[in-house]
Amino acid sequence: MIRAFWALRAFAVRAGELTGLGDDVFYLHVDELLAVLRATSGPSRRAGERGPDVVPVRRATYDLYRSLPPYPAVIRGRFDPVRWAADPERRSDVFDEHGQEAERSDHVRGFPGASGVAEGVARVVLSADDGEALLPGEVLVTVVTNVGWTPLFPRAAAVVTDVGAPLSHAAIVARELGIPAVVGCGNATMRLRTGDRVRVDGEHGTVEVLAPGEGA
Repeated sequence: MIRAFWALRAFAVRAGELTGLGDDVFYLHVDELLAVLRATSGPSRRAGERGPDVVPVRRATYDLYRSLPPYPAVIRGRFDPVRWAADPERRSDVFDEHGQEAERSDHVRGFPGASGVAEGVARVVLSADDGEALLPGEVLVTVVTNVGWTPLFPRAAAVVTDVGAPLSHAAIVARELGIPAVVGCGNATMRLRTGDRVRVDGEHGTVEVLAPGEGA
């Protein structure tokens, strides 16, 4: 499969060079790309050729979808990603078309990931690239973690994630470092704000907001 796609990509790159479209060829369907090649090699552009005309719209659509947050791990029913992303109460773990809402509570709840209780200021970090924002002693709140997030854990007083389970990366690393973790909360990154002072109870899987941040 890799060899086949390598050949197809090499063809597209060469087509972009011959037609002057460059990387814009990757926004065209194969039949549109072949039509552009034929039009370029002929005496004049053929009537009805619309390849380059659709590129701006498709590029804008591509950029829109790239700007959206990671989709829920489980999706039930029809899913409109733009409408979902605009919902301030969205969950990052599960989407249900029939409106199964998150539990309403003064606490954020999830799975017990690593035992212990810690208090600190929450820091919502949505990408490991922004990890430098996490200060020592703050509570790391994020969607999900992987091995690339591990260097941030020693700085954190506790870890809270939207997605995860007791055997997820966040839970395992937190247990190894001896810091509390609550994982699989579903909507922690939506309900907690940077600056909130929170208490994380890793044994019971709860996160309590003790005092809202100044921007909350």
